[in-house]
Amino acid sequence: MARTIIAILALTALAACGGEGLRSLEAGGEGPDEFAVSPAEPLEMPRDLSTLPAPTPSGPNRADPDPQAEAIVALGGNPAATAVAGVPSADSAIVSYATRNGVAPDIRATLATEDARFRSRRGRVSGLFARGDRYYRAYAGQALDAYAALARFRDAGVAVPSAPPAP
Repeated sequence: MARTIIAILALTALAACGGEGLRSLEAGGEGPDEFAVSPAEPLEMPRDLSTLPAPTPSGPNRADPDPQAEAIVALGGNPAATAVAGVPSADSAIVSYATRNGVAPDIRATLATEDARFRSRRGRVSGLFARGDRYYRAYAGQALDAYAALARFRDAGVAVPSAPPAP
């Protein structure tokens, strides 16, 4: 028995010496090269420094006119896919149905205002007793219980996909 334990310990110690790949700091594989995205145009000194344009922090750069497209190409993507081309034809039916009653252009600001008002009304009393974020407590009455809905549908005879086990 003692020999078996010693043999197991010796094999474990010997196995722990292997696996040099875990200590290798060199890049392995054919992943993207972070340094492939660099300005394509060489830097140049202007003849007269007074003719330099004013800096534009969010504007284009003369040495690197489209860095986002270059990054997409360097990572193997298609920069034309990022162009905003409207609603794809496959989604036009759902978009027209969702916008059948009109579209509010300031919907985000409106929802933010209504949400802040709702949470402040719901959290006045609970804020005295509980600290922290009250967002989930304010909306607890409107939250859906996925497992209860799953049970209702199954009881009604509706074929539903499997769900992860309840927490």
